[in-house]
Formats: sequence, C-alpha cells, structure tokens
Amino acid sequence: MIGKLDQTLQFHETALSLRAQRQQLLASNIANADTPNYKARDVDFTKALQGALAKNGTAASAELVKTSSTHLSASGSAGKTGPGGAPLLYRNVQQANIDGNTVDMDVERNQFTDNAIRYEASITLINGQIRSLLSAIQG
Repeated sequence: MIGKLDQTLQFHETALSLRAQRQQLLASNIANADTPNYKARDVDFTKALQGALAKNGTAASAELVKTSSTHLSASGSAGKTGPGGAPLLYRNVQQANIDGNTVDMDVERNQFTDNAIRYEASITLINGQIRSLLSAIQG
C-alpha cells in the first residue's frame, strides 16, 4: 500500500516539476517577444514526462548538487534539452517577423494559460487524493 502511494505521489511530483519548468520556458518566450532573432522554444510535455519517468523509474528528475558557490547551475547550461531530458523544440512560425523573432504572443499566451490550468488541475487532484487517504485513516 505504501509503495503504491509513494509511486503515485512521485509521479505527480515529476509531472508538477515538469509543468513548472515548462512554464518558465513559456515565460521566457513571452519575455523575449521583442528580442531580434529570438526563436520561440517549447517542449513536448508527454515525451518529457516519459523521459523523466524512464530515466528515474517513477522518481522525479535528478538535480545536480552544487558543492561550491562558484559552480554554474544546470538550468543555464547547454540549452539543448528541456524538462525531463526531452529536446527543446522550436515553434513553427505562423507569421514571420522582419527582425527574425518567432514569438507569436497569441500562441504563447494560450500555451502559458493551458499549462497553468493543467498545473492547477494536478494540484487539485493531489489534494483530493490526500483528503480521501486522510478520511480513510481517520475513519
């Protein structure tokens, strides 16, 4: 019983972590909407989740440990892979800009909102599962 509970909560932890990382990526796209030659990036959430789960069983993605304050963080390193080790993808250009920027604010806002709603839905689902477990324990 505890093993299944642990697996379920680890799955949700991984999914929420990936959603938060994707939200940062989408926010970066929005922040760079006026940057010349900026290419909008995104990640396939399904592939990222499968990659994170396959890499670590059902555990959350591994974090690098910094042993010195002079070490660089992993988030700003190569930039070739996104959350869960899934490759960062470039968005398909809907309408070309003169300055080479591929950020479409309508697309980015929609993706940002969709991701945020799915994040909140996951939190609500976890809260419901924990409440039902507490009611079962308390009787």
